[in-house]
Amino acid sequence: MKDVNRDLLVLSKKLANNAKALEHEIECLNRILFVVEHMDQFSIANEVIDINRCKIITQPHLVPQAIRQRSHKPFVFINCKN
Repeated sequence: MKDVNRDLLVLSKKLANNAKALEHEIECLNRILFVVEHMDQFSIANEVIDINRCKIITQPHLVPQAIRQRSHKPFVFINCKN
């Protein structure tokens, strides 16, 4: 896993006094976010609604293709399934 430089705001009452526990918490959050932010996970959690063609694209291998198209037409939406 590559070292990711991101800004995280961690609010916790119980970790305020222990710097080592806070560092461990941030390391765990970075590991979780590294996995969750991949395009595979994004494709599973989202769908593309194309009003022009009256289609809903839900297959995980087709969602990135629909998002990466060069010509974005109006009324094509990315919808989160959550």
